Amino acid sequence: MARTRTAVNRTVLGAVGLSLFLAGSWLTATDPAFADRLPTWWPAAGTGTVLLDRNRLAQLRGEGWWTPTAIAASIGLAVLFALWSLGQSRSGRAQPLALPSPGCTVRPQALAEALATRVTALPGITRSRARVLPRRGQRLEVRLRVWLEPDTPPDAVLPTLHTATAEADRAATPYTAHTRVRLSTAPHRTRHVR
Repeated sequence: MARTRTAVNRTVLGAVGLSLFLAGSWLTATDPAFADRLPTWWPAAGTGTVLLDRNRLAQLRGEGWWTPTAIAASIGLAVLFALWSLGQSRSGRAQPLALPSPGCTVRPQALAEALATRVTALPGITRSRARVLPRRGQRLEVRLRVWLEPDTPPDAVLPTLHTATAEADRAATPYTAHTRVRLSTAPHRTRHVR
C-alpha cells in the first residue's frame, strides 16, 4: 500500500507540475520581450491573450452540455482530492498486535525497537534499524537495516543475525514474520593529522 501511495503521489505531483510548467511557458510567450526569442514552431499567443474570452465562454454556456459537465467535473475533482487527502492521513500509528495471552498486545514500533537493540548488540555490527509492518491476516513484514563494522565480512554476522531474527519471530508468535535484511558497511573514519 505504501508503494502504491508513493507512486500515486509522485504521479499527481508530476502531472500538476508539468501542467503548471506548460501553462506558464505558454503565458510567457504572450510577453513581447520573449515572443521574439521563441522558435518559429512555438504556438504564437497575442498580447493580453486569455484561455477563454467572454464571447467564447458565453457561447459555451449556451450549449446544453456545458453547465452539467462543468459542475460534474468540479464535484468529481473535489471528491477525488478529498479521498486522496484522507488516504494520506491514514498512515498514522499502527494498531497494536494481539498476542496469544488474553489482553496482551505489543506495538509494532516496540517490537522493532527491541529487535534493533538486540541486533546492534551483536559482535561486528555498528548499528541497526528495524521496521515492523503488519499485513493482512497473521503476517508481519520486518525490514531490518544493519550497518557492519568496516572490516567485518557479512558471512561472519549472518548466523548470529539469523538467531536474533528467529527470536523476534517467536516473540510475535501468532504472526508469521517475513524478514528482509539489508546489510551495509559503516564508512571508515579517516584520521586527520593536526
